[in-house]
Amino acid sequence: MPQSTVTEVDLSTIDILDSSWFQDGPPHELFARMREEAPVRLNRTEQNGDFWSLTRAADIAQVSKDSATFSSSREGIFPVRDLVAPLELQRAVLLYKDPPDHTKYRKILQSAFVPATVNKMEDDVRAIVTRVLDDIIERGEADFVQDVAVRVPLLVLADLMGLPEEDVPQLYEWTNQIEEAQRSGQPAGAVETFMAMAGYLHQQVEKQIAEGNTDSLVIRLRTAEVDGEKLDDSEIMLFFALLVFAGNDTTRNTTSSGFRALLEHPDQLRKLQERPELIPGAIEEILRWTSVVQYFVRTATKDTEVGGQPIAEGDKLILWYAAGSRDPAVCESPDVFDVERTDPAHMAFGGGGRHFCLGAGLARLELRIIFEEVLRRLHDVEITGEVQRIPSSWANVLTSLPIRFAPGAREG
Repeated sequence: MPQSTVTEVDLSTIDILDSSWFQDGPPHELFARMREEAPVRLNRTEQNGDFWSLTRAADIAQVSKDSATFSSSREGIFPVRDLVAPLELQRAVLLYKDPPDHTKYRKILQSAFVPATVNKMEDDVRAIVTRVLDDIIERGEADFVQDVAVRVPLLVLADLMGLPEEDVPQLYEWTNQIEEAQRSGQPAGAVETFMAMAGYLHQQVEKQIAEGNTDSLVIRLRTAEVDGEKLDDSEIMLFFALLVFAGNDTTRNTTSSGFRALLEHPDQLRKLQERPELIPGAIEEILRWTSVVQYFVRTATKDTEVGGQPIAEGDKLILWYAAGSRDPAVCESPDVFDVERTDPAHMAFGGGGRHFCLGAGLARLELRIIFEEVLRRLHDVEITGEVQRIPSSWANVLTSLPIRFAPGAREG
């Protein structure tokens, strides 16, 4: 939206879920106005019902950390309860659970997804990134989204779960189908996808057991146990779907939007090329800047208050993480992209509390290695065509980032 529209529009008249506000990415100018003038703002819509928009980091954190008052399970995590699939099916996914079910389920998943497991993956992840870059290095040009950002997380996921590499295109297709169901509000398509994924996972479990593969995440999830509790097959299948969709999607989108940010801020790119030791910290700034998951929804379980605004039992609240990551109350000069920030506050993995992203450790590992290798091997990079995106209020998604670089770029 043009700046004049953002500054002049009557906030009470807009629907922030309208994708036209997201044609060029998150509407940070609009979020800034909302933080200043209406940080807990009622949004009325005919299609999606009424909801409160939260744009201040403190309010988002308050709701995120109080799962007793603000439920993920009651009406789901999207404005429309059955947006991706019937809510009854989605409630088997960790993101949709409230305590005590959430606590039990997360403990089981953590037992199979511990940091030590992630740390052991560094060499494997670097080998995957190296192979992906090898495939484009002599060409001198590529679509960074399709040739790098899409491929790496899917190959890492396949490796982690013990899936054959030739099945990666099918995983990508399932991701696209779930995304389309979410965008179009046609949950039937996602149900069909979940059923196909369930059948595939069942085959993989049988195959891996027959082969004696006990180290894959698929088998570790099947055998994980906490206090005598185990996951049933439907819960494993839905966690698999969550990994394929959310785990792959978020890393892919952070990679592509993060690299675009560096190319559009060449001074920051040079800093990382000259001082690669800055990259781990720069990943946090990239996560803050891109904030690829822009919101989730909570539902009030009782009459309460947020930011001085009365909230009624049953009201829905949208937590705008993209706005919270640029709140000047927690981040100095939030509209400046600075890879040397010290521990930049961001909400890329949520607003804290019980639903903090379970895959954050793996995402950080992948992103660090991707940017280490990309910045080491791709030189004289420039954007050569139109950067394309999906205008979506929920996810900050690039679909094409055409680039040119020095062919056969040196390794040093």
